[in-house]
Amino acid sequence: MANPKHFCLFGFFCLLLQLFSFFHIGNGELEMNYYRESCPKAEEIIRQQVETLYYKHGNTAVSWLRNLFHDCVVKSCDASLLLETARGVESEQKSKRSFGMRNFKYVKIIKDALEKECPSTVSCADIVALSARDGIVMLKGPKIEMIKTGRRDSRGSYLGDVETLIPNHNDSLSSVISTFNSIGIDVEATVALLGAHSVGRVHCVNLVHRLYPTIDPTLDPSYALYLKKRCPSPTPDPNAVLYSRNDRETPMVVDNMYYKNIMAHKGLLVIDDELATDPRTAPFVAKMAADNGYFHEQFSRGVRLLSETNPLTGDQGEIRKDCRYVN
Repeated sequence: MANPKHFCLFGFFCLLLQLFSFFHIGNGELEMNYYRESCPKAEEIIRQQVETLYYKHGNTAVSWLRNLFHDCVVKSCDASLLLETARGVESEQKSKRSFGMRNFKYVKIIKDALEKECPSTVSCADIVALSARDGIVMLKGPKIEMIKTGRRDSRGSYLGDVETLIPNHNDSLSSVISTFNSIGIDVEATVALLGAHSVGRVHCVNLVHRLYPTIDPTLDPSYALYLKKRCPSPTPDPNAVLYSRNDRETPMVVDNMYYKNIMAHKGLLVIDDELATDPRTAPFVAKMAADNGYFHEQFSRGVRLLSETNPLTGDQGEIRKDCRYVN
Protein backbone atom coordinates (compact mmCIF):
# COMPACT_ATOMS: atom_id res chain seq x y z
CA MET A 1 0.00 0.00 0.00
CA ALA A 2 1.36 3.47 -0.91
CA ASN A 3 2.61 5.65 1.92
CA PRO A 4 -0.17 8.26 2.51
CA LYS A 5 2.49 10.89 3.18
CA HIS A 6 4.12 10.20 -0.19
CA PHE A 7 0.72 10.22 -1.88
CA CYS A 8 -0.06 13.66 -0.43
CA LEU A 9 3.29 15.03 -1.50
CA PHE A 10 2.80 13.65 -4.99
CA GLY A 11 -0.71 15.11 -5.17
CA PHE A 12 0.54 18.48 -3.94
CA PHE A 13 3.27 18.43 -6.61
CA CYS A 14 0.66 17.70 -9.30
CA LEU A 15 -1.49 20.54 -7.99
CA LEU A 16 1.47 22.92 -8.23
CA LEU A 17 2.07 21.85 -11.83
CA GLN A 18 -1.58 22.43 -12.67
CA LEU A 19 -1.55 25.87 -11.07
CA PHE A 20 1.73 26.73 -12.82
CA SER A 21 0.22 25.73 -16.15
CA PHE A 22 -2.94 27.68 -15.44
CA PHE A 23 -1.16 30.91 -14.64
CA HIS A 24 1.13 30.66 -17.66
CA ILE A 25 -1.50 29.89 -20.29
CA GLY A 26 -1.39 32.64 -22.86
CA ASN A 27 1.49 34.50 -21.19
CA GLY A 28 3.96 34.26 -24.04
CA GLU A 29 6.61 36.86 -24.66
CA LEU A 30 7.47 39.12 -27.53
CA GLU A 31 10.55 38.08 -29.45
CA MET A 32 12.68 39.08 -32.37
CA ASN A 33 11.57 37.73 -35.75
CA TYR A 34 8.51 36.03 -34.28
CA TYR A 35 7.18 35.16 -37.76
CA ARG A 36 10.38 33.52 -39.03
CA GLU A 37 8.57 30.19 -39.52
CA SER A 38 4.88 31.09 -39.78
CA CYS A 39 5.32 34.00 -42.22
CA PRO A 40 9.00 34.57 -43.09
CA LYS A 41 8.28 37.51 -45.41
CA ALA A 42 6.02 39.36 -42.96
CA GLU A 43 8.38 42.14 -41.93
CA GLU A 44 9.61 42.66 -45.47
CA ILE A 45 6.02 42.91 -46.75
CA ILE A 46 5.20 45.55 -44.15
CA ARG A 47 8.36 47.51 -45.01
CA GLN A 48 7.58 47.41 -48.74
CA GLN A 49 3.99 48.55 -48.19
CA VAL A 50 5.09 51.38 -45.88
CA GLU A 51 7.57 52.57 -48.50
CA THR A 52 5.01 52.37 -51.33
CA LEU A 53 2.39 54.25 -49.32
CA TYR A 54 4.94 56.88 -48.31
CA TYR A 55 5.86 57.63 -51.91
CA LYS A 56 2.16 57.91 -52.80
CA HIS A 57 0.99 59.69 -49.64
CA GLY A 58 3.94 61.13 -47.70
CA ASN A 59 2.01 61.92 -44.53
CA THR A 60 1.31 58.23 -43.90
CA ALA A 61 4.73 57.94 -42.26
CA VAL A 62 3.71 60.41 -39.55
CA SER A 63 0.44 58.54 -39.08
CA TRP A 64 2.22 55.25 -38.40
CA LEU A 65 4.24 56.92 -35.65
CA ARG A 66 1.21 58.52 -34.05
CA ASN A 67 -0.74 55.25 -34.25
CA LEU A 68 1.89 53.53 -32.11
CA PHE A 69 1.61 56.15 -29.38
CA HIS A 70 -2.20 56.24 -29.34
CA ASP A 71 -2.47 52.45 -29.40
CA CYS A 72 0.12 51.60 -26.77
CA VAL A 73 -0.64 54.32 -24.21
CA VAL A 74 -4.27 53.15 -24.01
CA LYS A 75 -4.05 49.92 -22.02
CA SER A 76 -1.93 47.84 -24.39
CA CYS A 77 -0.21 47.61 -27.77
CA ASP A 78 -3.11 45.57 -29.10
CA ALA A 79 -4.48 47.46 -32.14
CA SER A 80 -7.61 48.49 -30.24
CA LEU A 81 -7.15 51.89 -31.89
CA LEU A 82 -7.87 50.44 -35.34
CA LEU A 83 -11.31 49.07 -34.49
CA GLU A 84 -14.26 50.85 -36.07
CA THR A 85 -17.66 51.21 -34.43
CA ALA A 86 -19.48 47.94 -35.19
CA ARG A 87 -20.70 44.76 -33.53
CA GLY A 88 -20.94 46.32 -30.09
CA VAL A 89 -17.53 48.02 -30.34
CA GLU A 90 -17.22 51.79 -29.96
CA SER A 91 -14.17 53.04 -31.80
CA GLU A 92 -11.43 54.88 -29.92
CA GLN A 93 -11.18 57.04 -33.03
CA LYS A 94 -14.39 58.80 -31.89
CA SER A 95 -12.56 60.44 -29.00
CA LYS A 96 -11.61 64.12 -29.16
CA ARG A 97 -8.09 62.99 -28.27
CA SER A 98 -7.95 61.31 -31.70
CA PHE A 99 -8.52 64.67 -33.41
CA GLY A 100 -6.46 64.97 -36.59
CA MET A 101 -5.59 61.29 -36.84
CA ARG A 102 -5.97 59.88 -40.34
CA ASN A 103 -4.78 57.29 -42.85
CA PHE A 104 -6.35 54.36 -41.01
CA LYS A 105 -7.67 53.18 -44.37
CA TYR A 106 -4.14 52.43 -45.54
CA VAL A 107 -3.64 49.88 -42.76
CA LYS A 108 -6.00 47.64 -44.71
CA ILE A 109 -3.64 47.71 -47.69
CA ILE A 110 -0.82 46.39 -45.51
CA LYS A 111 -3.06 43.80 -43.87
CA ASP A 112 -4.43 42.56 -47.20
CA ALA A 113 -0.88 42.01 -48.49
CA LEU A 114 -0.07 39.97 -45.39
CA GLU A 115 -3.29 37.97 -45.58
CA LYS A 116 -2.49 37.06 -49.17
CA GLU A 117 0.94 35.75 -48.12
CA CYS A 118 -0.05 34.00 -44.88
CA PRO A 119 -3.71 34.17 -43.81
CA SER A 120 -4.70 34.80 -40.18
CA THR A 121 -1.08 34.89 -39.03
CA VAL A 122 0.23 38.43 -38.56
CA SER A 123 -1.54 40.56 -35.97
CA CYS A 124 -2.73 44.10 -36.54
CA ALA A 125 -0.89 45.05 -33.35
CA ASP A 126 2.39 43.97 -34.93
CA ILE A 127 1.48 45.96 -38.06
CA VAL A 128 1.12 49.04 -35.85
CA ALA A 129 4.54 48.48 -34.28
CA LEU A 130 6.43 47.56 -37.44
CA SER A 131 4.85 50.23 -39.62
CA ALA A 132 5.92 52.81 -37.02
CA ARG A 133 9.46 51.46 -37.12
CA ASP A 134 9.56 51.59 -40.92
CA GLY A 135 7.78 54.94 -41.08
CA ILE A 136 10.47 56.46 -38.86
CA VAL A 137 13.08 55.35 -41.41
CA MET A 138 11.11 57.02 -44.20
CA LEU A 139 11.20 60.20 -42.10
CA LYS A 140 15.00 59.94 -42.03
CA GLY A 141 14.94 58.96 -38.39
CA PRO A 142 16.89 56.12 -36.77
CA LYS A 143 16.62 52.55 -37.99
CA ILE A 144 15.35 50.76 -34.91
CA GLU A 145 16.56 47.17 -35.05
CA MET A 146 15.13 45.71 -31.86
CA ILE A 147 11.36 45.88 -32.37
CA LYS A 148 10.01 42.57 -31.10
CA THR A 149 6.89 40.89 -32.44
CA GLY A 150 4.30 38.35 -31.34
CA ARG A 151 1.54 40.75 -30.23
CA ARG A 152 -2.08 39.69 -30.43
CA ASP A 153 -5.12 41.84 -31.18
CA SER A 154 -7.71 42.94 -28.64
CA ARG A 155 -11.33 41.88 -28.96
CA GLY A 156 -12.60 45.25 -27.81
CA SER A 157 -11.85 48.95 -27.57
CA TYR A 158 -11.25 51.28 -24.64
CA LEU A 159 -13.02 54.44 -25.78
CA GLY A 160 -13.99 55.27 -22.21
CA ASP A 161 -10.33 55.31 -21.16
CA VAL A 162 -8.89 57.37 -24.01
CA GLU A 163 -9.72 60.74 -22.44
CA THR A 164 -7.80 59.93 -19.28
CA LEU A 165 -4.87 58.04 -20.82
CA ILE A 166 -3.97 60.10 -23.91
CA PRO A 167 -2.42 63.43 -22.86
CA ASN A 168 -4.24 66.60 -23.88
CA HIS A 169 -2.39 69.33 -25.78
CA ASN A 170 -2.89 71.54 -22.69
CA ASP A 171 -1.67 68.99 -20.15
CA SER A 172 1.22 69.94 -17.91
CA LEU A 173 4.65 68.41 -18.24
CA SER A 174 4.21 66.71 -14.87
CA SER A 175 1.04 65.03 -16.12
CA VAL A 176 2.76 63.81 -19.30
CA ILE A 177 5.78 62.52 -17.36
CA SER A 178 3.41 60.68 -15.03
CA THR A 179 1.57 59.11 -17.98
CA PHE A 180 4.80 57.81 -19.50
CA ASN A 181 6.18 56.66 -16.15
CA SER A 182 3.01 54.63 -15.58
CA ILE A 183 3.89 52.46 -18.60
CA GLY A 184 7.57 52.11 -17.69
CA ILE A 185 9.11 54.96 -19.68
CA ASP A 186 11.64 57.12 -17.82
CA VAL A 187 12.05 60.89 -18.10
CA GLU A 188 14.95 60.75 -20.56
CA ALA A 189 13.03 58.49 -22.95
CA THR A 190 9.92 60.65 -22.49
CA VAL A 191 11.84 63.74 -23.61
CA ALA A 192 13.08 61.79 -26.63
CA LEU A 193 9.61 60.52 -27.57
CA LEU A 194 8.25 64.05 -27.46
CA GLY A 195 10.78 64.70 -30.22
CA ALA A 196 8.24 63.03 -32.50
CA HIS A 197 6.83 66.58 -32.60
CA SER A 198 9.64 67.28 -35.05
CA VAL A 199 7.28 65.96 -37.73
CA GLY A 200 3.65 66.59 -38.42
CA ARG A 201 1.60 69.62 -37.57
CA VAL A 202 -0.77 71.11 -34.99
CA HIS A 203 -4.23 72.41 -35.87
CA CYS A 204 -5.02 76.00 -34.94
CA VAL A 205 -7.74 74.72 -32.61
CA ASN A 206 -4.94 73.59 -30.31
CA LEU A 207 -2.84 76.74 -30.73
CA VAL A 208 -5.10 79.76 -30.42
CA HIS A 209 -5.15 79.75 -26.62
CA ARG A 210 -1.48 80.87 -26.80
CA LEU A 211 -2.27 83.66 -29.24
CA TYR A 212 -5.63 85.12 -28.20
CA PRO A 213 -6.74 87.32 -26.55
CA THR A 214 -3.09 88.03 -25.75
CA ILE A 215 0.12 86.32 -26.86
CA ASP A 216 1.67 83.85 -24.42
CA PRO A 217 4.72 85.72 -23.06
CA THR A 218 6.83 82.56 -23.21
CA LEU A 219 6.59 82.56 -27.03
CA ASP A 220 9.27 84.22 -29.12
CA PRO A 221 7.50 87.45 -30.30
CA SER A 222 8.39 87.09 -33.99
CA TYR A 223 7.34 83.44 -33.94
CA ALA A 224 4.05 84.40 -32.30
CA LEU A 225 3.33 86.81 -35.14
CA TYR A 226 4.02 84.04 -37.64
CA LEU A 227 1.58 81.76 -35.77
CA LYS A 228 -1.10 84.46 -35.82
CA LYS A 229 -0.79 84.55 -39.60
CA ARG A 230 -1.27 80.79 -39.66
CA CYS A 231 -4.18 81.07 -37.21
CA PRO A 232 -5.84 84.44 -37.89
CA SER A 233 -8.97 83.76 -35.84
CA PRO A 234 -9.38 82.94 -32.13
CA THR A 235 -12.20 80.56 -33.12
CA PRO A 236 -10.85 78.43 -35.97
CA ASP A 237 -13.02 75.95 -37.81
CA PRO A 238 -11.86 72.48 -36.71
CA ASN A 239 -12.73 71.11 -40.15
CA ALA A 240 -10.68 73.71 -42.03
CA VAL A 241 -7.07 73.21 -43.08
CA LEU A 242 -5.61 75.61 -40.51
CA TYR A 243 -2.40 74.46 -38.93
CA SER A 244 1.25 75.11 -38.29
CA ARG A 245 4.07 72.63 -38.62
CA ASN A 246 6.11 71.78 -35.56
CA ASP A 247 9.34 72.34 -37.45
CA ARG A 248 9.49 74.78 -40.36
CA GLU A 249 13.06 73.88 -41.38
CA THR A 250 12.93 70.08 -41.60
CA PRO A 251 9.17 69.42 -41.24
CA MET A 252 9.23 65.80 -42.41
CA VAL A 253 12.44 64.66 -40.71
CA VAL A 254 12.72 63.05 -37.28
CA ASP A 255 15.66 65.09 -36.04
CA ASN A 256 16.76 67.34 -33.19
CA MET A 257 15.45 70.59 -34.70
CA TYR A 258 12.49 70.25 -32.35
CA TYR A 259 14.80 70.74 -29.36
CA LYS A 260 16.62 73.65 -30.96
CA ASN A 261 13.26 75.29 -31.63
CA ILE A 262 11.84 74.89 -28.13
CA MET A 263 15.06 76.20 -26.59
CA ALA A 264 14.46 79.32 -28.71
CA HIS A 265 10.84 79.50 -27.42
CA LYS A 266 9.45 78.43 -30.77
CA GLY A 267 7.43 75.46 -29.66
CA LEU A 268 3.77 75.19 -30.60
CA LEU A 269 2.36 73.80 -27.35
CA VAL A 270 2.69 74.84 -23.72
CA ILE A 271 4.44 71.58 -22.92
CA ASP A 272 7.15 72.47 -25.45
CA ASP A 273 8.11 75.51 -23.42
CA GLU A 274 7.91 73.58 -20.14
CA LEU A 275 10.10 70.82 -21.56
CA ALA A 276 12.88 73.30 -22.30
CA THR A 277 12.72 75.05 -18.93
CA ASP A 278 11.76 72.44 -16.33
CA PRO A 279 14.84 71.26 -14.37
CA ARG A 280 13.77 67.62 -14.76
CA THR A 281 13.91 67.77 -18.54
CA ALA A 282 15.95 70.83 -19.58
CA PRO A 283 19.36 69.03 -19.39
CA PHE A 284 18.10 66.31 -21.75
CA VAL A 285 16.63 68.92 -24.11
CA ALA A 286 19.95 70.79 -24.26
CA LYS A 287 21.88 67.58 -24.90
CA MET A 288 19.51 66.44 -27.64
CA ALA A 289 19.59 69.88 -29.27
CA ALA A 290 23.38 69.65 -29.40
CA ASP A 291 23.67 66.01 -30.49
CA ASN A 292 21.33 64.46 -33.07
CA GLY A 293 22.97 61.06 -32.60
CA TYR A 294 22.16 61.10 -28.88
CA PHE A 295 18.57 62.08 -29.67
CA HIS A 296 18.23 59.22 -32.15
CA GLU A 297 19.68 56.78 -29.62
CA GLN A 298 17.21 57.79 -26.91
CA PHE A 299 14.31 58.06 -29.36
CA SER A 300 14.99 54.48 -30.47
CA ARG A 301 15.03 53.33 -26.86
CA GLY A 302 11.78 55.16 -26.16
CA VAL A 303 10.03 53.64 -29.17
CA ARG A 304 11.15 50.15 -28.11
CA LEU A 305 9.82 50.69 -24.58
CA LEU A 306 6.55 52.11 -25.91
CA SER A 307 6.06 49.24 -28.36
CA GLU A 308 6.34 46.68 -25.57
CA THR A 309 3.66 48.19 -23.34
CA ASN A 310 1.53 45.42 -21.84
CA PRO A 311 1.09 43.40 -25.08
CA LEU A 312 -1.37 40.56 -25.50
CA THR A 313 0.55 37.38 -26.33
CA GLY A 314 0.18 33.61 -26.47
CA ASP A 315 -3.50 32.69 -26.66
CA GLN A 316 -4.73 36.07 -25.44
CA GLY A 317 -6.82 38.15 -27.82
CA GLU A 318 -6.94 37.08 -31.45
CA ILE A 319 -5.41 37.61 -34.89
CA ARG A 320 -7.90 39.79 -36.73
CA LYS A 321 -8.53 39.07 -40.39
CA ASP A 322 -9.56 42.70 -40.90
CA CYS A 323 -7.96 45.23 -38.57
CA ARG A 324 -11.16 47.27 -38.48
CA TYR A 325 -13.34 44.56 -36.91
CA VAL A 326 -13.11 41.75 -34.40
CA ASN A 327 -13.37 38.31 -35.95
